[in-house]
Amino acid sequence: MFKKLIFTLFVISIVSCGSKPRVNLSEVEGGLKPSAQHEVIAKEVAGLLESTSYKKVQLNDSISKIVFDNLIKSLDQGKNYLLQSDIDEFQQYRNSIAQDFRNGDLSAPFHIFNVYSKRYLERMQYALKQVDVKQDFTIDESYLPSREKLGWFKNTAEADTQWKHRVKYDLLNLEMTTVKKTDSTETKQKETLRKRYNNLISQGKKINSNDAFQVIMTSLTDAVDPHTSYFNPSFAQAFNEGMANTFEGIGARLTIDNEMVTISEIIPGGPIFKDKSLAIDDKIVGVAQGKDGEFEDIIGWRLDAAVAKIKGPAGTIVRLKILPAGQPVGSHPKIVSLTRERIVVAEESAKKEILTVKGADGKNYRVGVINIPKFYMDFEAYRKRDPNYKSTTRDVRLLLDTLKQEKVDAVLIDLRFNGGGSLPEAIDLTGLFIDKGPVVQVRDVRNTIDVEEDRNAGVSWDGPLGVMINRFSASASEIFAGAIQDYGRGVILGSQSYGKGTVQSAVDMARVISPTSKLLLKAQNEKDPDTPNGAPEYGQINITLGKFYRVNGSSTQHKGVSPDVTFPTQYSAEKFGESSEPSALPWDQIKSSTYKKVADLSALNKKLEQEHEARMKNSTEYKFLLEDIATFEKRDEGTKIPLQLDKFKKERDDFQKKNRDRVNALLKQRGLPLWEEGKPQPKMEFDFVQDESAKVMTDMIIQEKK
Repeated sequence: MFKKLIFTLFVISIVSCGSKPRVNLSEVEGGLKPSAQHEVIAKEVAGLLESTSYKKVQLNDSISKIVFDNLIKSLDQGKNYLLQSDIDEFQQYRNSIAQDFRNGDLSAPFHIFNVYSKRYLERMQYALKQVDVKQDFTIDESYLPSREKLGWFKNTAEADTQWKHRVKYDLLNLEMTTVKKTDSTETKQKETLRKRYNNLISQGKKINSNDAFQVIMTSLTDAVDPHTSYFNPSFAQAFNEGMANTFEGIGARLTIDNEMVTISEIIPGGPIFKDKSLAIDDKIVGVAQGKDGEFEDIIGWRLDAAVAKIKGPAGTIVRLKILPAGQPVGSHPKIVSLTRERIVVAEESAKKEILTVKGADGKNYRVGVINIPKFYMDFEAYRKRDPNYKSTTRDVRLLLDTLKQEKVDAVLIDLRFNGGGSLPEAIDLTGLFIDKGPVVQVRDVRNTIDVEEDRNAGVSWDGPLGVMINRFSASASEIFAGAIQDYGRGVILGSQSYGKGTVQSAVDMARVISPTSKLLLKAQNEKDPDTPNGAPEYGQINITLGKFYRVNGSSTQHKGVSPDVTFPTQYSAEKFGESSEPSALPWDQIKSSTYKKVADLSALNKKLEQEHEARMKNSTEYKFLLEDIATFEKRDEGTKIPLQLDKFKKERDDFQKKNRDRVNALLKQRGLPLWEEGKPQPKMEFDFVQDESAKVMTDMIIQEKK
C-alpha cells in the first residue's frame, strides 16, 4: 500500500485517433508525460500479468473498469478535488485503459493524472486565498472531511464551499491548540496555515512523471492481484532494504522542512551517531560525493531525490553542507565528511520483555514476550556467506536462549501488525518450536505442490507457547501461526488474521526487458538521474506466482488464521484484510501434508477461552475496547465536524473529559497517580491485549499441571 502522493498540474488537449479519443500529450504545455522507459516497462508488466502471474488474467474491458476505478480512487478517494465533469470526460477510457498497457500506451492514465493534479493545485490555491478571509465562528456550519460516500462536485462553486469549510476547520484546530493567546494570535495562526498550504503547493509542483507512473502502475497491478506490485527504482530499493532490515547510508531519517532537507532522527550506531557533529533539526543544504566531488545545492529538492544523493554504498565518502539547527538561512554552513556504513534498523528487529503475572492459583509466573514486527532477512549478506547476517530466526533463537537463562515459565510471540516478509524465515522460525516436519505447502502456476519443511532436529523452546495475532498479521505471520496451531504446539490469541495467502517473487525488470529495448533506451538516455545508487535501473515487479496452504491443507488465503482465544476488534473483515480486496484470490483447500501433531489442544483451548471470557466480564479495559469499536464503526459512517466555535469546543472538551476519565480509571486500577486537569497526560504504557494474553498463558500453565 502506498502512501498517497500529492501531484502536479496543467490541462491537456484531446485529439481523435480513429473511433477512440486519444490524448496527445506532446501538445500539453507543462503536463507530465510518460518516458520511453515507462512505456516499455508498462508493456512488459502487462505481458507478465497475462502470461506469468498466478491468475493469468486477460487485460480486457472488465479489468479496464477496475483499473479505471482504482486510479480515480487512488488520486481522490475522499472526492475533494475532481469535478463531475472531469469524471464524465474520463469515461471514454473506462473500457480500454487496461488494453492500452499491453501496447505501452500510457496517454489515458497520464491525462487523468494531469487533470487531477490541476484540480489539486486549484484547490490549494483557493484555500490559500481563504486564509485571509474574515471567518464567522458563530454560524451553525459543519465540515465533512471525506466525501467518499457522496457524489463528485457538480461545479466549482460546490468545491469552493467544501474548501471554505476546510480552511475554517483548520483555523479552528489552530485556535484550539493555542495555549497562550495574545493580540497577535490570530495573525500567527493564519501565518501557520498559510505556510502549510504553500508547502503543499510547493511539494505538489515537484511531482514528476516517475511519481505518476508509480501510481498508474499500482492501479493496474491492484486490479489483477492486491499483492502483485511494480516498484520504481526508489520504491524497489526501499522495499529490499525493508526486507533486509538494513540499509547503506549515513544513519539518519530525513524530512523536508521549509524547502530544506532536515535530520529528524539519528539512528544509533550509524555514522552520524558516531561522528557526534550533527544533531536533530540540522539542515542539509548541499551534498558532494567523495573527498573531492563538487557540491550540489539541494535546497528545494524533493526528498527522494536528495536522499538518493546522500545514501550510497558502505565505505564510500559523502560530504554535507550543514546549516545547524536554529541558525538563520543566511548563516555560513559547516562541512561534515562521513563514511557511509551498513545500518541495521534495530527498532524493527525482534525484541523481548518479561512480564510477571499472578495466576488464578495465586502464584506468580514469568512470561517472556517476543515482539516480531516483521519477518526480515538480509539476503545480500546471506548470499555473500556473511556469518553474522541479520535474520528473524537468528535473533529470536538468541532471545529464547536468554529467556531460558532467565527461567521464564512460558513464551508469548507477538505478531500483531506483522505484515509478513521472508518465507524462509517463517519456516525456520517454526522450526524453533517443532522438532522436524512440514510447515507450509505452496502451489505454483503449474498446480505443482511443494511442501516446505523444517529439516533441523530439535527445538529452542518446548514449554508453554502462545502466539498473538490481529487483523493485520499477514502472510509469513499466518504461516507461522497456522503451523503452530496445526501442530497443536501452542495457543493462538487475538482476532482473525489478514488472509494473505499468496506467494510473490521479486523480479528485477532488467531481466524482463529485451536487449533491443535496453539499447534503445540507453541511446535515448532514458534513465532517471535520481535513481538511487544500487537500485534496480528499471524497477522491480513483485509478482504473485503461487498460493500458500497450511499443513492441514487449508489455504490461509482470504480466511486467514482464526484464534483459539478471541479478542474483539474494531477492524472488520468487510473493510480490512484480504476479504475486503475485490481482486483477491478465493479460499480453497488441498490434501493435508503428512505431519505428526505435538498435542491435541482442542479441549485445553476451550477451557482457556472460557476462563478468558469470565475475566473479561469484569475488565475495565475490555469495556473500553468495546466502546472504541462502537465509536470506530460510527465514525466510519462519515461524521460531520461542527464549525461553530461553541459546538466545536464542547465536542473537544467532552472528548477530553471522557479520555481523562478513562485514563484515570486505568491508573486507579493500577494504583498509579491520577491525571490532573491542566497537566500533560501521563504515559500510558498499558497493553491490555498483551496483559490478558499473558494471563491466558498462566491459565495454560496451571491447566497443563493438572
